[in-house]
Amino acid sequence: MAAQCVTKVELSIACTNLLDKDVGSKSDPLCVLLQNTSGQWYEVDRTERIKNSLNPKFSKKFLIDYYFELVQKLKFGIYDIDNKTFDLSDDDFLGEFECTLGQIVSSRTLTKPLVLKNGKPAGRGSIMDFFGKSDPYLEFHKQTGDGSWVMVHRTEVIKNNLNPVWRPFKISLNSLCYSDMDKSIKVECYDYDNDGSHDLIGSFQTTMSKLKEASRSSPVEFECINEKKRQKKKSYKNSGIVSVKHCEVIVECTFLDYIMGGCQLNFTVGIDFTGSNGDPRSPDSLHYLSPSGVNEYLTAIWSVGMVIQDYDADKMFPAFGFGAQIPPSFQVSHEFPINFNPSNPFCSGIQGIVDAYRACLPQVKLYGPTNFSPIINHVARFAAAATQQQTASQYFILLIITDGVITDLDQTRTAIVNASKLPMSIIIVGVGGADFGAMEFLDGDDGVLRSSSGEPAVRDIVQFVPFRKFQNAPKEALAQCVLAEVPQQVVNYFSTYKLQPPNTPASK
Repeated sequence: MAAQCVTKVELSIACTNLLDKDVGSKSDPLCVLLQNTSGQWYEVDRTERIKNSLNPKFSKKFLIDYYFELVQKLKFGIYDIDNKTFDLSDDDFLGEFECTLGQIVSSRTLTKPLVLKNGKPAGRGSIMDFFGKSDPYLEFHKQTGDGSWVMVHRTEVIKNNLNPVWRPFKISLNSLCYSDMDKSIKVECYDYDNDGSHDLIGSFQTTMSKLKEASRSSPVEFECINEKKRQKKKSYKNSGIVSVKHCEVIVECTFLDYIMGGCQLNFTVGIDFTGSNGDPRSPDSLHYLSPSGVNEYLTAIWSVGMVIQDYDADKMFPAFGFGAQIPPSFQVSHEFPINFNPSNPFCSGIQGIVDAYRACLPQVKLYGPTNFSPIINHVARFAAAATQQQTASQYFILLIITDGVITDLDQTRTAIVNASKLPMSIIIVGVGGADFGAMEFLDGDDGVLRSSSGEPAVRDIVQFVPFRKFQNAPKEALAQCVLAEVPQQVVNYFSTYKLQPPNTPASK
């Protein structure tokens, strides 16, 4: 079974320079989040209304399930709310923008201009994302770019205790201090009241660098200061001491941590040009371009590529063919760039791959046999070079689209076993109606894959699916299936070799 990667993503919304629709005052904006499902936009949630502001920072956050294997289209609409009805059709529209959730998580902070329905600009929006007879609890706050403080953790309440001891807790370094060891952290201590009017006992500021000095044998202590009390009483020293007994930074990166930390997914396509596909000029051929200009090969490229492209900064993708006689000598090749430029096999975006494929078809002669190992070894060389960087900066995904029974099975098994030691995953999509038993064998459904010499794969890096299972399914279904295991494979590799994202400070 394919393991789903489901992560809750919290989005914070802020806007600047909104249109002013109100006379005599400023707009009262609200943000609504919509998500596209099967071609239709549905409202997911909406923020609170902020009165009289053209630069709102909404306190309500949007919580969304994040799936790496899906293109999750989002739309953020801003409205000026002047009545108490839930319907937005009678409120002034201030602008909107569309993006994918993949773009947000790979950018960390996404800023886009708001546009009106006619496409004209309408401002700019950004996704940012004790003492005494007390019942004390602690709040930890991080400082945002504008200097304001945001609470990121609250401890449990210790009832009626002069010397409370709170339970240990875990929090991500990014949530606590944006992964900056020297960024200020504010800790506030409150006396809990049932009516919600909690009283501030005192506070202090520190950094992760200071907190990390704490150990069981040598705790770090901070004076808890209440400024109002200090100003009123000359003899005031503090409201107590907060003692941090132990603080440790443990690297437990998720797939999202690697992506947001700067890891790039390098996407390569391998296309089967063997004779068993049939003459591309014949409607019976798997390479035949229908009147709409598509076939199963192109559909697979589009489906998987549209998800992957959000995670590659330059969006330049190498694409290779195998099993064809290529010009000018028409020798059989199992590793030729489909743009016929060996020194620069990169295509610009997914559309570039599609264009190169269409231009390549009439120039090659479909032949054989069906050899996978040359292209797998080609990508593995680049993946091996990436291991020299000592950080989780690059991961390689090879998409192979094929119509038939593999010819070099032993060599391919060995190539996959070797690649299992590298930052690399292989996706195989079988087109047509052939017997794909060998592909399922490579997928590891029958146990651990071994090389021809008996060496076992370090980890499972192959995912195979037959295209025919998705012929009548929504277009997103193929990518969702074949990419479902990739996040787990990425985390498995980098955690095994204890590699951190390039934008995460090194920790002990």
